[in-house]
Amino acid sequence: MPTSRILLWSGLAAAAGGAVLCALGWYGISGERFAERQLPYLASCTVPGAALIVAGAVLAGAAALLPGRPPEPRPAEPEETPRRPRTAPPAGPGRDPRARPDCPLVAGKPEAVPAGDAELAPCPVCEPWPP
Repeated sequence: MPTSRILLWSGLAAAAGGAVLCALGWYGISGERFAERQLPYLASCTVPGAALIVAGAVLAGAAALLPGRPPEPRPAEPEETPRRPRTAPPAGPGRDPRARPDCPLVAGKPEAVPAGDAELAPCPVCEPWPP
């Protein structure tokens, strides 16, 4: 049984039990005229009933946040499949298509233009940090 169902049903049971205790406490308090005779009903029924209602709401809320089913495992990729090399982001507004000639990210890209004499800082792929 998924964890979310257990949390949901236990939260609903706790909230229902708390509602019953609150109703019993109210019924006991309503029949007493003096405050000192009402306190036992307040301490033994109403306060624990309110705590059970809050606990039930927390458990039901936790059940709503959990997924209903565990995610299905994805099939593993075969080992002999070569990984695609990471590529540079496409050139566009605000991006400079110039690159160092030895940069592995733009090798073979027709839109990459050699930087020439421009000063370009190496990216983290060319020179990883820290040295």
